[in-house]
Amino acid sequence: MTGPDLATAELTLTGRLTTASNATFLGRIGDAAVVYKPVAGEAPLWDFPSGTLAHREVAAYVISQALGWDIVPRTWLRDGPLGEGMVQLWQEQDPAQRPVDLVATDHLPETGWRGVLEGEDESGQRITLIHEDSPALRRMAVFDLIVNNADRKGDHVLAMADGHRYGVDHGLTLHRDHKLRTVLWGWVGEALTADELEGIDRVGDALHGELSHALTDLLSAEEIAALAARCARLRSAGRFPAPSGQMPAVPWPLF
Repeated sequence: MTGPDLATAELTLTGRLTTASNATFLGRIGDAAVVYKPVAGEAPLWDFPSGTLAHREVAAYVISQALGWDIVPRTWLRDGPLGEGMVQLWQEQDPAQRPVDLVATDHLPETGWRGVLEGEDESGQRITLIHEDSPALRRMAVFDLIVNNADRKGDHVLAMADGHRYGVDHGLTLHRDHKLRTVLWGWVGEALTADELEGIDRVGDALHGELSHALTDLLSAEEIAALAARCARLRSAGRFPAPSGQMPAVPWPLF
């Protein structure tokens, strides 16, 4: 026996994430736990077109699928109790793991981590933003470069018990202008691996066919062209870029 059709079966709301800047609800479709973000609950932004965040979340999933790295949980558009919105399968993360963290600067781990920036906490203690040095997080950093992620906060990285890392909250992606803001800056200047370059090539090649068609109803033609240009630049450079432009390099808050 198959389960309910996730696109058409009843979506029942079970709660709300009150810390989110846009209306974000927990729900169920049959036995599947989901996150639901209605377009009607999107807060207006000065730098992103109104009513497009749900579409950008779905576009990020489609691009993740083209990469082949399973970075974004299954995400789709459908009708719900508050109208059309983005729906994403809920992922139960491992609370014992923190892929991105703030630690005292004089107690940094010796191996397995990359430092991003230093600052002071409320008491004046020096602290450092760090993230794990893992293939899974490197892949996520490459994905963020491709989709021009303007909001990769630490809590947008979900740690699965088996070591897999999911990325969520991709409403602020795929702008045609440079918007990259991320906490994953630990590999600046380092060469991309063959696996990472192959992933970029898969996206670039798919943009000549099925991927471009799939994105047509989600993004503007200018945004799709900018996506292709980012892939080409990243492939040509062959390494992780440094922050650039006038925008802050990290989101705020960091978590």
